[in-house]
Amino acid sequence: MRRWLPFAWIAALRFLAEGRMQTTFILSGIAIGVGVIVFMSAMLAGLQANFIKRVLTSQPQIQLLPPDEVARALRQGEGVYEAAIVQRPAQRVLSIDQWQAIRDAMRSRPDVRVAAPTASGAMLAVRGDASRSITLTGMEPEHYFQIVRVPDYLVAGELRLGTDDILIGTELAKDLGATVGDKLNVTSAEAGRRILTITGIFDLGNKGANERNTYVALRTAQSLLNLIGGATTIDLTVTDIYAAETIAQEIAASLPVQAESWIATNAQFFTAVRAQQNSNTLIRLFVALSVAFGIAAVLIVSVIQRSKDIGILRAMGTSRRQILQIFLIQGGVLGFLGSLVGSALGAGALVLWHNLARQVDGTELFPLLLEPGLFLAAAAIATLTGVVAGVAPAVRAASLDPVEAIRG
Repeated sequence: MRRWLPFAWIAALRFLAEGRMQTTFILSGIAIGVGVIVFMSAMLAGLQANFIKRVLTSQPQIQLLPPDEVARALRQGEGVYEAAIVQRPAQRVLSIDQWQAIRDAMRSRPDVRVAAPTASGAMLAVRGDASRSITLTGMEPEHYFQIVRVPDYLVAGELRLGTDDILIGTELAKDLGATVGDKLNVTSAEAGRRILTITGIFDLGNKGANERNTYVALRTAQSLLNLIGGATTIDLTVTDIYAAETIAQEIAASLPVQAESWIATNAQFFTAVRAQQNSNTLIRLFVALSVAFGIAAVLIVSVIQRSKDIGILRAMGTSRRQILQIFLIQGGVLGFLGSLVGSALGAGALVLWHNLARQVDGTELFPLLLEPGLFLAAAAIATLTGVVAGVAPAVRAASLDPVEAIRG
């Protein structure tokens, strides 16, 4: 098969085969470097996906709220005010003005996937002598459960939300000594009290949310909040989660609502995600540099050792361009072969670590994400690194004088 290869390829492969020891060492170094890149990239991607899943399946990506109420100074006349100081008023539970039209407008946007109206407010849940402050959220299950994945976290009961049904968290159920089928006396400051039946208990993986969050049908919350036909928020999910803040700002600028994105409400978490991505990029960069220097060092040694061979080739009519190609091909072949071995090592190490590393409850620490694109990128980067690393040795070899090289 070699006879069909161009001369530069034949010479490059022969040089690699003759220097087996050097080739083996550099391939091992490249394989370890690529293995580290594949392992770290896939593991960090899995951890990030797990973190984002935890955050974004328990809250909306964008939440639309009615504007804050503000106090305006009363005028007695032109330029004359009743009081010099105007205090900020207490914020009442208000419905979004024309929320149906805003919901429909959101659903028509190409960058919004789901829009779900909710009626939410603070209430008191009482069972016997125990009482707890709760946040009661009324919603339409067919839309809202596409945003907050309560069905995925249900640990007892069923997802039935009739007029007198309620879903509560595990911590609230423990604090009240309640279970599925028990009654809760839910009291609001706006419209008195109502007795609701617990039909399901969920665990969102967050103690605070499990103590506070409860879910009822939209009409039940509207009645308890004295907001018949109203909605206090419109929750959204978007096509690009990292563009949520930009989309929220666009919505707030065009509609009479406040818009809060998950990026703004989870600023510390988002900063941690960005820091993790930057760390992963730096790891790849430094590993690639170490691989590049290793390839360059080996090829420079190869040029020195084979200076006489290079001189003979030049004397026999081999052009500088072909000499240049020989060493660039060697660098690319070393990078490509090393990436294949390294990808296999990295994937194997990741599968092993995924099976060994577990959370306290025995579930996986991170999802196993081995995407083909990761291996293709690793092969491309390693091959390109090998070619780039071979530039300096190739230029040195091509610039050798044939006579001096043979005498050398």
